[in-house]
Amino acid sequence: MSTAKVHRLPVQAKRNRAVALEPPLTQRVALVSGANRGIGLEVSRQLASLGVTVFMGMREPGKGEKAARSIRQAGGDAHALRLDVTKQDDIDRAIAHIAEHSGRLDILVNNAGGYFDAEGHPSVLDLDAIRGAMEVNLIGAWSLTSAALPLMKRHGYGRVVNISSECAVRAMCGENSPAYRVSKAALNAYTQVLARELNGSGILVNAVCPGWTATALGGSGGRPAAESAEGIVWAALLAEREASTGGFFRDRMKIAW
Repeated sequence: MSTAKVHRLPVQAKRNRAVALEPPLTQRVALVSGANRGIGLEVSRQLASLGVTVFMGMREPGKGEKAARSIRQAGGDAHALRLDVTKQDDIDRAIAHIAEHSGRLDILVNNAGGYFDAEGHPSVLDLDAIRGAMEVNLIGAWSLTSAALPLMKRHGYGRVVNISSECAVRAMCGENSPAYRVSKAALNAYTQVLARELNGSGILVNAVCPGWTATALGGSGGRPAAESAEGIVWAALLAEREASTGGFFRDRMKIAW
């Protein structure tokens, strides 16, 4: 008995990334935490200058309203918003406000940070510094991102940018500022695991090191905040054709974890 030949159709490989429609810049909505000054303010200003609607998260919006108003006077669409990333009620209210006002969220820049314990030593247990750094630099970013993701998923498009630091990477890890370094290293790990989970969703997650910047945290010796903000804005607007997720960047160049 002859055996009939079985003709099998070629099996197409599964796409590992969803093809999300990129909304025009004028339709995109961003939330920037820690936006009342320094890098966060510059990121907000640059995004708004490109047509993005920007919600500027800050602990004291009354003081930050002047910054938002200056962006509006320059032709941008910016709104000061109460947001302390260590307070879940603030986070929930901020996301609910954006959902009601805009119905979407395309960009989240986790810029709020602090606790640069320059005089600290790893051998000395400073629980206040450790808990403070982790609460703001890791848990705050984690909490805000978790709350923001459902709004991003509505349209299958999003960019999450976690502001980290090269001082947390193995090659540059020194002995000073241990709480800050460890919290940023944890943020780097969170960036990678979240990117893996969201692969194919249309939402990209990356970390950016802005470099040493002349801010209240960085001191007066760094470069201008406007220059440091440029690489963050690039990651926030990352186009599909150059899409990268789970990466660590400085000035648009990929760097090692």
